[in-house]
Amino acid sequence: MQVEIKIDPSCSEPKVMILTASMTEEVSALAARLAEGPPQLLSGSREGKVEVLEQEDLIRMYASAGKVFAATEKGEYALRLRLYELEARLDPRQFVRISNSEIINLRQVRHFDLRLTGTICVQLSNGTTTYVSRRYVSKIKKMLGM
Repeated sequence: MQVEIKIDPSCSEPKVMILTASMTEEVSALAARLAEGPPQLLSGSREGKVEVLEQEDLIRMYASAGKVFAATEKGEYALRLRLYELEARLDPRQFVRISNSEIINLRQVRHFDLRLTGTICVQLSNGTTTYVSRRYVSKIKKMLGM
């Protein structure tokens, strides 16, 4: 992909134009990323206090007992969002859904264990072990270049 920037003092706001031979998935994803606004804040509650959560601090987000929780190095926070809403707010290059009830931060993964047949075991930076459900195994393998 070629990137070209032209400086024009008469331009009042930045304008991006994509020149392509055909509409591809990569071009669509690029256009969507450029069109979206700044990242939205996430907040979680713990011990009666609400705190702003930075995306890079998140290790995993999961649903349990009808509620959604976010795990960080500081502890676990209850969230008011559903997992599908979180998935829309999180950076897709950094976060991936591994089951219907869990999203993980790829930058917080120690390793993926592929020895189990039909599933993938994931070791996270906080020592948590979780598993990729069979429905998401092919997506994770593709993401890992396998």
